[in-house]
Amino acid sequence: MDRVLACASSPLTCHQVLQGPLLSSLSSIRAGLTMYVIEDKGGAIALMLASLLFLGTWPAVLTLLERRGRLPQHTYLDYSFTNLLAAVLIALTFGQLEDSKDGMPNFFTQLSQDNWPSVLFAMAGGVVLSVGNLSTQYAWAYVGLSVTEVISSSMVVVIGTTLNYFLDNRINKAEILFAGVACFLVAVILGSAVHASNAADNEEKLNASNKLGANGSVEPSKGVPDKVPDAPKDLENGASGTKHVTRAEAGTAEYLIELEERRSIKVFGSSTFIGLSIVFFSGVCFSLFSPAFNLATNDQWHTLKDGVPHLVVYTAFFYFSISCFVIGIGLNILFLYRPMAGVPKSSFKAYLNDWNGRQWALLAGLLCGFGNGFQFMGGQAAGYAAADAVQALPLVSTFWGILLFGEYRKSSRKTYILLGFMLFMFVAAVATLMASSGHRSTK
Repeated sequence: MDRVLACASSPLTCHQVLQGPLLSSLSSIRAGLTMYVIEDKGGAIALMLASLLFLGTWPAVLTLLERRGRLPQHTYLDYSFTNLLAAVLIALTFGQLEDSKDGMPNFFTQLSQDNWPSVLFAMAGGVVLSVGNLSTQYAWAYVGLSVTEVISSSMVVVIGTTLNYFLDNRINKAEILFAGVACFLVAVILGSAVHASNAADNEEKLNASNKLGANGSVEPSKGVPDKVPDAPKDLENGASGTKHVTRAEAGTAEYLIELEERRSIKVFGSSTFIGLSIVFFSGVCFSLFSPAFNLATNDQWHTLKDGVPHLVVYTAFFYFSISCFVIGIGLNILFLYRPMAGVPKSSFKAYLNDWNGRQWALLAGLLCGFGNGFQFMGGQAAGYAAADAVQALPLVSTFWGILLFGEYRKSSRKTYILLGFMLFMFVAAVATLMASSGHRSTK
């Protein structure tokens, strides 16, 4: 615990605290192991595809918990622990314990080297990612899972991919890379249109059911019986969490009302500007974490002393995740007592006693941790600009949104047509960005 507090007080102190004891305790098990390095384009693309699946799935898991009424502070605290665990597992398995064949130092050796400028870049990337992830947890409630992922991903492509292209010394094929960026932007425009069309469909449903008030607020559902504490919480399948379980069909006005009554973040009647502001703020954060990690592993600004090797991906990801963990834990403990967005107050004791859905929050942390790790491993081999193809994650999130949450159920033909075109453009975007993959020289 003292070591975690030291990390929170100073990133440089964190670097020093993690050196001696960890190295001495693990030096006896080094023999015979070799660090795993991705060296071919096919392996890099396989990692990007796995990363795409993981990074598109964990937001749906957290959204599921919020819709079932679990406080976002509790969920994110659980998520933070397993997100860090994923980085440790990657370092101890893929990183292993002996230097690689091409002379790259292993994870444990680098913990004692004078590489603090690169460490700080890695930790800065973890800070902006943690703040971005925390912001999107609220944005999903205000704006919706699909449109939040679409807007934030587009900002990553426009800002982050461009920065990575130049940081990587243009190792990606520009004519293919920026064609993929263009496809992504078209998909983003279509995604915004899908959201607008679906919102209009929902408003029409509520008006037709006389559920929408004059000021945009929604009247409570009169058909839902009183709740009891031990009732099942299965809103995604139409259950209302009451003794007498109702089965509101997904896509109906009654379903929308039951969802608002159950969820932990109340969104009806809220300003659209608030939700979009959170989304754009998170998009800026997400745009910066990958370039920061790129600088940490490749030292394009020549901040390291002569003779000091660059951070390997596994070491950089470890420090990246340490700062992500410290920020996530610190802010969410604060939010327990000073919540945002009208979320009820809680306490650390209440968090410890809240086991409802904890396994899903822990799973989300593992998915996000391994997803980020695989993205960085693929980016180091094929270029971080090409690795930004994982920003096609709204493809996966939209799939889960439709399957789990009934998004776009009973929507208009216009919404379905726009949705189909959006998904098609995302497929074209991810294929094009992956086709632009280059090969980074290790010399």
